[in-house]
Amino acid sequence: MFEGPDYPKSINEEIFESWLEEGRSSKIRYHFLLIVWNVYDEKYTPVFVESREEIGNYELYPDAKGSEALIAVYDLYSESRVSLGV
Repeated sequence: MFEGPDYPKSINEEIFESWLEEGRSSKIRYHFLLIVWNVYDEKYTPVFVESREEIGNYELYPDAKGSEALIAVYDLYSESRVSLGV
């Protein structure tokens, strides 16, 4: 996943699937999985949020100015990618 020049690095499908499962099995009622790129560690991290409003706390890759950049958002239950309107 995330292969090609539009992404900083590819990600293993098994890792992605484990993140979906982690979010769904949490006692907190998360609804979205955010794939966030950590600039300093040069790796992806999962961020789970309960509402769409929380997605706005992250700047989109490659325009992000801080240490983290939002790569993609997925609905945890339908596993579909959420359009960010860009």
